[in-house]
Amino acid sequence: MKRVSFSLQLLLGLVIGVVLGFVARAGDVTWLTATLTEVGKIFVQLLKLAVPPLVFTAVVVSVANLRNVSGAARLASKTLLWFLVTSLIAVVFGLGLGLILNPGLGVTISTAGAKAVDLEGAGTWLDFLTGIIPTNIVTAFTELNVLQIVFLGVVIGAAALAVGEKAEPFLAFSRSILELVQKGLWWVIRLAPIGTAGLIGKSVASYGWDLLAPLAKLSAGVYIGCLLVLLVSYPLLLAFVGKVSPLTFYRKAWPAIELAFVSRSSVGTMPLTQRVTTERLGVDRDYASFAVPFGATTKMDGCAAIYPALASIFVAQVFGIHLGVGHYLLIAFVSVVGSAATAGLTGAIVMLTLTLSTLGLPLEGVGLLLAIDPILDMIRTATNVAGQMVVPVLVARSEGRLDEAVFTAPPQPLDEAPAAVRPAAGPEPALT
Repeated sequence: MKRVSFSLQLLLGLVIGVVLGFVARAGDVTWLTATLTEVGKIFVQLLKLAVPPLVFTAVVVSVANLRNVSGAARLASKTLLWFLVTSLIAVVFGLGLGLILNPGLGVTISTAGAKAVDLEGAGTWLDFLTGIIPTNIVTAFTELNVLQIVFLGVVIGAAALAVGEKAEPFLAFSRSILELVQKGLWWVIRLAPIGTAGLIGKSVASYGWDLLAPLAKLSAGVYIGCLLVLLVSYPLLLAFVGKVSPLTFYRKAWPAIELAFVSRSSVGTMPLTQRVTTERLGVDRDYASFAVPFGATTKMDGCAAIYPALASIFVAQVFGIHLGVGHYLLIAFVSVVGSAATAGLTGAIVMLTLTLSTLGLPLEGVGLLLAIDPILDMIRTATNVAGQMVVPVLVARSEGRLDEAVFTAPPQPLDEAPAAVRPAAGPEPALT
């Protein structure tokens, strides 16, 4: 298999998974469905296992690395600005498609049995804001609350910057943990072709047209909206703002986008996203060590912009509630500002709940969409991860931190393990 590129291995896993899924569904082969489910489940569990230490150490080290970056405040501000701009573009696509498709009109799905999804810390803006701060440091890690872990990482990283030399032993320890986690996670990512076959096979075997039929327009709208962002918005930004080739970008970024599609986890894909951004796209490592972890937990054009816009219109139409211009503006505001609520994990239920509660729409609408959420989440996460690479390229290009020779060179093989984490005192960053 070493002679077969990692990208091709992922594609082969995708094809094999689709074939096995169709066989399992057409022949009602329960053992095959169960096997595909377990293979995919184990792969996702292995990815999630590394999430707490990966996110915490990556954020701590990336914040500490800002001391090595000239104009760090300007880079951070530009990154955040482009996150907001691209999210606004995505939500406009979502709202436009919602008004054109009217996904909830004529839907005969029963709402009698739908129950409101009770998500602690996700119902209101106050819950969301207070939920950022953990009440217990241990539970933030054991309950896999990525947003709280990011908060802790930012605070401790900033404190390490303020302390200075005395914090160097702690930062060296964090870099060592980060390197160990990345090495182990890379071994897991090398299993991605097998995990891909299991995840996509399970989806094909478990979800048929009978499930999608009542929600066909919504499903089509989410996929069309994400594809518009992927194939129209991002390429135009890359070509006219970044002055780089969109075709080259997608050719090199494809492995990370494909892994995101099947794993449905921006955080789980983060190590591969990091490697692609630096080793294939040529973004400066010091800047990428901040931008990629930040984007993996807050940059969610698919989950936090396109999907909530379409789903809100769908829920309103199913329940016969009229939405005015003010409601659409509120959807755009929530989508742009509330992206961090998705926290980089699979699914966008928290973000949808936040949007519906802000608009005063029935939270029972979330229950109507849970059945097809895994199918929609694949394209949403792929869009998220693509955006998490597009923005660093745009910012790095504008700041002279994009190595054009690396960007235009043939794709760097991803079969080898990632480079080691280097000390912050050296000329290179701590995260690779």
